[in-house]
Amino acid sequence: MKKVILSIVALTMMFVLLTACSKSNEQEEEPKIPVNKPKENEQPQEVEEEKFMAPFTGMMLEEESTMRPVLATINNDPKARPQSGLSEADIIYELIAEGNMTRYLALFQSSLPDEIGPIRSSRDMFIHTAKGLDAFYIAHGYSPDALALLQAGVVDHVNGMQHDGTLFKRSPERRAPHNSYISGENIKLAEEQVNASTVIQKMPALSFHDSVEDVKIEEEASSITVQNGSHPQFTSVYTYDADAGVYQQFVNDVETIDKANGQSVKLSNILVIEAEHHTIDAEGRQSIDLESGGKALLFQAGAVKEMAWRNANGIFMPVDNGVPAKLVPGKTWIHIIRTDPGIEMNASYTP
Repeated sequence: MKKVILSIVALTMMFVLLTACSKSNEQEEEPKIPVNKPKENEQPQEVEEEKFMAPFTGMMLEEESTMRPVLATINNDPKARPQSGLSEADIIYELIAEGNMTRYLALFQSSLPDEIGPIRSSRDMFIHTAKGLDAFYIAHGYSPDALALLQAGVVDHVNGMQHDGTLFKRSPERRAPHNSYISGENIKLAEEQVNASTVIQKMPALSFHDSVEDVKIEEEASSITVQNGSHPQFTSVYTYDADAGVYQQFVNDVETIDKANGQSVKLSNILVIEAEHHTIDAEGRQSIDLESGGKALLFQAGAVKEMAWRNANGIFMPVDNGVPAKLVPGKTWIHIIRTDPGIEMNASYTP
């Protein structure tokens, strides 16, 4: 009997020892998980906030702007200056409307000002430009050709002729036709009234440098003079601020200031393009070929470069040796001048 008891005890001890060894082996084979302890004085890594590129300026924004572009016809008669809203425009196009007088087409997409104006009448080439940009179009009045296009529904639009005193307000500080204004709020109301899309659908095929420092300077141009027509009241002079990397504009020796906010218009790019002009009536109204392309000068970073331009699906694109030229992030002013006498006579610059 003692032998049996001893055998059972021995077997039990052996089982306990084997179990313990087995658990020990299992514990040794378990992978060790490294623990990353923060080092003393180590700062936590900051997570970079997502940025969004504005499609018409190349500027990086905290919030994505999905607003549909708005294109407004702005009066440039000397009696209409200073204008409101120009400092917030992404792109400003300057075209000869009739005779030697120019008008502005101000494109807003990054933001919409509280006040824009004075708003002036439309021309057919203005409407075609708005269509190419898929922009909601603002004007007060129209030429016969422009009226036909608006009545045909070529673009979504609102016109002061139908909304004078409601969506469009008259300023008591000026006389008609230099006193019609529209607010950003009323533009939104107008879009609702005509059931227009308010979200950008057509992205522009523009490309941008990362910064002004990326521009390769071949020929300097710190001072620029652009003459639209023969009237001195429509001659623009630009000076380049190298520290800020922007141009300031002066018209008839007066700096271009936004009347609504008192800010000067700061520009990163000045694009001068040639286009065929033809006088079409006794009023001196112009027909401008905005489709065929031609010669161009691009001013940026205090430099100038000769190139060409083309209409790239609605965008007046600077082209360098067949390749779209990059713009400096920021606002752009586009002068559309006659091929006769042309860029050589109407645009000059000094280092």
